[in-house]
Amino acid sequence: MQRNPLTAFGRKRRLTLSKAPELHIEHKIRNGRRKDHRGAWLAALALGVSSLFVLRRAREAERANPPRGNFVEIDGIKLHYRERGEGQPLVLLHGNGTMLQDFEISGLPALAASRYRVIIFDRPGFGHSDRPRGTIWNPQAQAELLQKAFERLGIVRPVVLGHSWGTQVALALALDHPESVRSLVLLSGYFFPTFRLDVFLLSPPAIPVIGDIMRYTVSPWIGRLIWPLILKRVFGPSKMPARFGAFPVWMALRPSQLRAGAAETALMIPDAMTLQKRYAELKMPVFIMAGADDRMMKTQHQSERLHDVLPHSELRVVPGIGHMIHHLVPDQVMEMIDAAGVAAR
Repeated sequence: MQRNPLTAFGRKRRLTLSKAPELHIEHKIRNGRRKDHRGAWLAALALGVSSLFVLRRAREAERANPPRGNFVEIDGIKLHYRERGEGQPLVLLHGNGTMLQDFEISGLPALAASRYRVIIFDRPGFGHSDRPRGTIWNPQAQAELLQKAFERLGIVRPVVLGHSWGTQVALALALDHPESVRSLVLLSGYFFPTFRLDVFLLSPPAIPVIGDIMRYTVSPWIGRLIWPLILKRVFGPSKMPARFGAFPVWMALRPSQLRAGAAETALMIPDAMTLQKRYAELKMPVFIMAGADDRMMKTQHQSERLHDVLPHSELRVVPGIGHMIHHLVPDQVMEMIDAAGVAAR
């Protein structure tokens, strides 16, 4: 039987039209996949370019700020330190995110060197000191490392001064090795656990893999962008001293140092919870100093509370001063150091 060509043509057309929507959808999916792949490649390219710039800035910062002190190697870990002056030993431990230049720019070591043997350490992971990834560098671990450094360098019963996060290391030293610490000077410290939003915001760069990607790509640029806000917060309500302009910002924004800073931020609350249980064990002289208007650590909840827990301690609260007390009133800090040195004899 012969087919009607018109009928056959009509069927073929209907079949073609019925498949058209499926082909159109498949075409859109393929285009979408291409766009997704293109977007992923562009994102990967952007991250790669960013990481190259970050590595370049880190190398430039290290070349511009080479180690100017000495190294002591403890259990395969190199600690960078600077020493000046003679007399009774005074050890300075910096806060989180910074390095020994913080103390040097403040002028405090220059003041102290006329009558003390001043030793400033780059704590593990900061400045030019190592921070191996296999260790949780809580205050106790850092105190153990520093105690061995004391023995190697002949630092006998020093006055130990800690600022901010460095106060936790100073306390761990005094608690775990009381025979090795003559007295404590604690500046703008964090001693008791509290809720802190910055812990949640600033800890992610310490997370494995995700944090590694962040530290080599976006975190340094974000850090540089908000650097003026950070300075305003740590120095406020006072203005930042002009000499702090010499601080090597990109040394602090290197991926390795960002990891150390993020890890210490994450440890801040649990470390305070651990240490506070042992404060009553402290028998050596303790001198506590803080700014009344500290925007980083609430003086009433931290320094003043520690003074209440330690009846033998001495407290000085400086009105109108914020967190960076060693930059803002170095002469008054020297008075506390001198008091600590005399009280311990």
